[in-house]
Amino acid sequence: MKKTIRVVGLIIVVFLIFVAIISSILIKPSNSDKIWDDAMTIGNPEAKNYFIVYSDLVCPYCIAFENAIVEHEEDFLKYIEENDILFEIRLSDFLYEYGETNPISSRHSALGAYCAKNEGKFWDYYNLAVSTIWNDYFKASGKSAVSKMTKLDKDYWINIGKEIGLGESFENCVRNEDTLDEIISNAAKTAKHSRGMPYFKFNNYDTSGFDLSWGWEYVLMFFQAGLDNK
Repeated sequence: MKKTIRVVGLIIVVFLIFVAIISSILIKPSNSDKIWDDAMTIGNPEAKNYFIVYSDLVCPYCIAFENAIVEHEEDFLKYIEENDILFEIRLSDFLYEYGETNPISSRHSALGAYCAKNEGKFWDYYNLAVSTIWNDYFKASGKSAVSKMTKLDKDYWINIGKEIGLGESFENCVRNEDTLDEIISNAAKTAKHSRGMPYFKFNNYDTSGFDLSWGWEYVLMFFQAGLDNK
């Protein structure tokens, strides 16, 4: 009798383990469980495809990729809608925290973006910051412009906010570094997840880097690689 009970118990345990394994394979985690910050996403939160970009606003290769999107914003929004893509920027002061030269402008840029996020204007700020930085620095000088950006103070990033209508509370947030803990935390998480900057994770495809001479057609190639690797 005891032997029969042990056998039945063993069968039940094996069955439960089997069910757990099958469930883990079949049940796909929700995108909502993975998103770092809803304010830094575009698209359907439960889209079938999920494109993550780890970025820093003073990284020339990041800006080259993101400026190509800003310049083709209408095409980009149409593309992610038609292909059911959730797009997320995971922005931090990664280059200041973990880079070789530790540019303080990296931290200042992140403060501007995060303080704009707190005002409900992350994407307005981010898109203008990308195009402004690209035109002011990287478009003509390429990656060598990073050294020129070391002299940028908080006023540069505050002025970008003013251009989209952000006021005193935004400026105080940047000057007082109110969002610094969140920025540092995200930089630490980025260091654990990324390999290089920018780093892309799209479905089962991941890669890093983006050439300064590449444009919109290369952005589409990156997206297609993700769509082909589900």
